Amino acid sequence: MPALPVKFRRAGALAALCAAMTSPLVAQSQSAPPQAPATSSPLTSLDAHRVVPVPSSVTAAAGAPFVFSARTVVVTDGPASLVPIGEYFARIVRKSAAIRMPVQRASQAAGGTGNVVVLRVDTSALADVVSSQAARDEGYTLDISTDTVRVTARTAAGVFFGLATLRQLLPWGIEAEQSALRLAPNVSVPAGRIVDAPRFAWRGSMLDVARHFFTVDEVKQHIDLMALYKLNRLHLHLADDQGWRIAIASWPKLTEVGGSTEVGGAPSGYYTKADYTDIVRYAAARHIVVVPEIDMPGHTNAAIAAYPRLGCSRPTPSIYGEGTQPAGVYTGIRVGWSALCPNKAVVWHFVDDVIREIAAMTPGPYLHIGGDEVEVLNHQQYAGFVERAQTIVHKYGKTMVGWEEVGKAKLRRGSIAQLWRSDTALLAVKQGNQLIMSPGPRTYLDMKYTPATEVGLRWAGYIELRTAYDWDPASYAPGLSEPSILGVEAPLWSETVKNLNAAQYLLVPRLPALAEVAWSVKANRSWDGFRERLAAHAPRWRLLGINFYASPQVEWN
Repeated sequence: MPALPVKFRRAGALAALCAAMTSPLVAQSQSAPPQAPATSSPLTSLDAHRVVPVPSSVTAAAGAPFVFSARTVVVTDGPASLVPIGEYFARIVRKSAAIRMPVQRASQAAGGTGNVVVLRVDTSALADVVSSQAARDEGYTLDISTDTVRVTARTAAGVFFGLATLRQLLPWGIEAEQSALRLAPNVSVPAGRIVDAPRFAWRGSMLDVARHFFTVDEVKQHIDLMALYKLNRLHLHLADDQGWRIAIASWPKLTEVGGSTEVGGAPSGYYTKADYTDIVRYAAARHIVVVPEIDMPGHTNAAIAAYPRLGCSRPTPSIYGEGTQPAGVYTGIRVGWSALCPNKAVVWHFVDDVIREIAAMTPGPYLHIGGDEVEVLNHQQYAGFVERAQTIVHKYGKTMVGWEEVGKAKLRRGSIAQLWRSDTALLAVKQGNQLIMSPGPRTYLDMKYTPATEVGLRWAGYIELRTAYDWDPASYAPGLSEPSILGVEAPLWSETVKNLNAAQYLLVPRLPALAEVAWSVKANRSWDGFRERLAAHAPRWRLLGINFYASPQVEWN
């Protein structure tokens, strides 16, 4: 089947989204507590903040608050990359407060005092309070007085994360699209100081666009949600048995055939190289690194349907239960039965081409090769495949990431394994490699909240909000320690997730919970403190149009 035109793909996604707006999923969210009041009030003290993730240190100060007004100016003191960060923040406040709030370089700003937001890069920042280099690079200080808000960090990323905190300190009404609504008539922030830095360097969200496709605009909406909670890695699962979602010029049938459908058999789509570049740039502007994944040697039927000579799969399982179906595109959800042939020269020509093209359009340092649930190959074939793919990834200048099973192979120093079921993850740690923590029973956000949840799966258990929040990565499994953990990532597999509306329902509020697990040190976290702070985020989500699950574990505002 030929690839769908972009207009059709996006129109189809819009139709699906409109249909979903009348689904029971939205009804559950609409059965949440009553809507927030017509206007939002500013904080009266920094001690009353509701910031997620919880900052390392918050100190309230005496004195009048900083009030955003017609006089407010954003001044950047540092590299040119601070200017778009300032504009990003200014656009949020301008639209609701009806103020100009120009952004100026320090060298261009007029002298004198008064009402200024200063964004400053200082390479010595946090040197005396944060020991980890990685944490210092993304940490920040936020100082607030009557006439000045000052965000200082070692890097532009740290400044961006400091502004994410400042955004949450402001009344939720700033998220309104039109100043005429006046949902935040007084935009101010109380005096004080925040010193903050992340616990883990990798704070990720994985979006499976292979089982069900998400348009560029939908992915951008997800990136905006990530940015609100200081997440910095977007892992895109671009290929699986049911769909191939990225154009590869040297193998065009991957998208023509492999991208033509999805779980359930509906027409689907893919990203052109221009689409993918657009996503990468949008994420980079929010200091999020895109990590592309092409799952191999298993989960490869979409590629094999396009080019049958690549495959050594078992018979294609029937989508209706027992038995099999003819080879070709697959629209069911069974796993483990597909595989690339590790002993065919054409397979390695294919793998090299795919990695080369994706590496060339991915500025970030990582490329994920999957490597999970391979039931067709024996141990020697599997380990040999991973090692050879790892060499190709390295040849094209990237660091290999793979699901925890890749630890069965000999890993290069620096390659990364992603824990998901814990039984093989320590194999990578014993080789001196770090882990991304994505344990299914805590972080797999395609799991149902409760037995009554209408979308999602349950093989890893039910994950209510507290289950997602109340755990510690460093003590999750025997043999793990803080240095062996690179970070935390929350996957959303999309077997049952047909559109962004359903995705957000499963993501929120659990994604903010896991963002705090990844950012905040254990000593600063508590379930009672988190649920109280998170309750105040519901009005913000409503204004942003985010569909969420109103967990009964929280007394929502």
